[in-house]
Amino acid sequence: MKKIRVGLAGLGTVGAEVFRILSGLPAFEVTVVSARDKSKNRGLDMAGVAWVDSPIDLSVRQDVDVVVELMGGDGDPAYSLVKHALQNKKSVVTANKALLAHHGVELARLAEDNRVGLCYEAAVAGGIPIIKMLREGLAANDIAAVYAILNGTCNYILTTMEQTGKDFPTVLKEAQALGYAEADPSLDVDGGDTGHKLSLLTALAFGCAPDLQSMSIAGIRAVSAEDMRVADELGYRIKLVGQASKLDDGKILHMVSPSLVPKSSPMAHADGVLNAILIEGHLVGQSFVSGRGAGAKPTASAVVADLIDISCGANILPFVKPVDELSQTPQVSFANWQGEFYVRLVVKDEAGVIADIAPILRDLNISIESLIQKGQTTESSVSVIIMTHDTNGQDILGAMKKISQLKCVLEKPFVMPVLKI
Repeated sequence: MKKIRVGLAGLGTVGAEVFRILSGLPAFEVTVVSARDKSKNRGLDMAGVAWVDSPIDLSVRQDVDVVVELMGGDGDPAYSLVKHALQNKKSVVTANKALLAHHGVELARLAEDNRVGLCYEAAVAGGIPIIKMLREGLAANDIAAVYAILNGTCNYILTTMEQTGKDFPTVLKEAQALGYAEADPSLDVDGGDTGHKLSLLTALAFGCAPDLQSMSIAGIRAVSAEDMRVADELGYRIKLVGQASKLDDGKILHMVSPSLVPKSSPMAHADGVLNAILIEGHLVGQSFVSGRGAGAKPTASAVVADLIDISCGANILPFVKPVDELSQTPQVSFANWQGEFYVRLVVKDEAGVIADIAPILRDLNISIESLIQKGQTTESSVSVIIMTHDTNGQDILGAMKKISQLKCVLEKPFVMPVLKI
């Protein structure tokens, strides 16, 4: 049996682990590698393996059947490498969610036209085989909704805040010291990483093109220790959730937001760095999976699984359907979300504040389910927590804009959807 010859771009923690795994699999041979620093000691036996300084060279090598791209980023060199590899009829395996979120349709068309694979199991949820689950295991289902915790850094921070009572800045610094958060954590804590991954799950679940531009994305910086305490008292836990669902009018809603998740939901119990996905299908009902969403071994496991599929001749279209058949259904976001909301206001500690706020909510048909006034935030301010009845995001956004202009409101209102899953 002819070995599958692999060109590997990127020898970080994941790339090095992929190299180690493939070294023990007789069906594969890493023939060429490319990384930033040739002199770095990675603890790998690379005898007989060619080195190229430019990863783009992997796309034209005659001794490469499949290119594995593990460099990251939505631009070059990753973009050019994947594009040229597909054009040269080489299958590609990648863990690059940003690349696919921004250029997925173009690259999927190239894979389709050249009859090669573009596989990306490792791009979403690490070692959880969620891509295969949506493309194959749940193929007979009409998917109604996907709810997903997709960023281990955020989940670790929120879990630690809940368990310790510490605030976000403190826990973020601790997470950085432990290596759970990057020196610049923006992509994680501001929700961008979750957004990239959710755009791919949305495409797979609903047969549409990834559409990052229409997605509203909110991160966890504004979540406070007080929010954690109130959520707990009300029977919820706070998680950064990416959700996608089919609305009654046929539109596809997708959004990323810190959200209140009922303690009775399995999603609420994915703690620490774990990822979790809950899928609602018309035949299976709810399916739930959880596991490690990042790290060298889980991610390398997903990369090698894709390589094994390629070696077996599997060539499933990247987004299940041919590119020309992907749905053009409008994709919408937070303003179209319908349900209950959690609102936290920091206001002056004085009489008449609620009387100022209530008419704004009334005029936008927002009904209050409960109102909680917490202790003083400072000597002159207090927090007011409002739980609404069912309403829509557009009205909530309009109300918050007007409320933030009141002289008695001292900080930007903080809003979270309340999930019923």
